[in-house]
Formats: sequence, structure tokens, C-alpha cells
Amino acid sequence: MPATVPDLPAAGTAPRGARFGVVEEPVAPDPVPAAEAARAAGNAVYALQRLRSQGRSGEAHALLCEAVSGPPAWLPALAAELHRAGLGADWSTLLWEAALLPPERLAAVAGALADAGRSEDCEQLLRQGVARPVGELAGACAALHAEGHHREAQALLTAFLRVRTPVDAAHLAAADPQTLIPQLRTAAAAISPALGRDLAHALRVAGLAGA
Repeated sequence: MPATVPDLPAAGTAPRGARFGVVEEPVAPDPVPAAEAARAAGNAVYALQRLRSQGRSGEAHALLCEAVSGPPAWLPALAAELHRAGLGADWSTLLWEAALLPPERLAAVAGALADAGRSEDCEQLLRQGVARPVGELAGACAALHAEGHHREAQALLTAFLRVRTPVDAAHLAAADPQTLIPQLRTAAAAISPALGRDLAHALRVAGLAGA
């Protein structure tokens, strides 16, 4: 008899892995069920309330950062739970932390919020994200388009034009002229005719007017 017995799989599942003589194959992750997201949100808010009541603000902030690094599909449920518990300020903090995420991750969070109907949260996240380098913003736009979130990509460019210079916009456009220049022109014209002219001048100086 062997000295140890391998852990058996859960009932109703086939044994997998080399110890059972089965080669492990990569399996695509399942979408996050709504019930699981709601349960995770409830647990997070309960833990956050305990930490806040004990004055452990540093650990509370760490918990929010951990939530940001989790599945983006969980965040809409967490937003609802935080507001229900009167912790809207913590949700604002979480959005600020999300704005610092890498471009693809930022796009994933924005897309999850948009898909859940939290358009205001999505736009707030995108506004806070426009301070990052233009190369990263170009990556975020590309990621949003790749996921079919064209409206959110346009919102990101509009927020960018409201706080950054036309020269910055020209640098951004250089990352993907064929895609970004028309979108930047549309966004600038919607903000003001003067901004549209300033953007056109910056594109000419950068040699992108004919792109």
C-alpha cells in the first residue's frame, strides 16, 4: 500500500493531472457568476467596515487595492455594496487606484463598469486616467476598441483633450494615426471650435495633417 493517498477530486468530476495518468490541459476560465461577485462584495465590505471601526485605515486601503487587482467583473457589485453601506468615499478611492492600473487593465475595469450600466463611474475612471503618459493612453484606447467599447474609447479621448495640450494630443495620435486622428478631431470639435483649430495646427506641426 502506498504511504500516502493522493487527494481525490470533488464528486462528479473526472480525476486530472499526472498523478492520475491524465495530462493536464489548459482550461479557459469561466465567467464570474453574479452570485459569486455579490458574495465577494459582501465579504469585502464587511471586512472594510471592521477595519474602519478599528481605525486601521492603512489595512482598509490595502483591502481596496486588493479589490482593484481582482476580477474586473466583481467591481460593479462591490460598488453597489459600498454605496449601500454608506462607504461611497471608499469607492472613489478604489476608482482612483484603478486609474493607475496598466492600460489593458484600466480598459478592462472601464469596460466592466460600462457593461454593468455604471457609465458615470466609467467616465470618472477615464477622466482620472488621462494624466498618464500618452503611450499608455494609446494602449488603453486600443484595448477598449478591441473589447468593443468604442464609446468609452471616445470618452477617454474627450477627457484627454479637456486637460492635456494639443501638442500632447498630436503625440498621442502618432501612436495610431489612422484610428486616433479622426477620433481626436471629432472629440475636439465637440468641445469647441477653437480646440479643433489648435489640434489641427498641432497635427500639421507634427507632420500628421495628411494622416
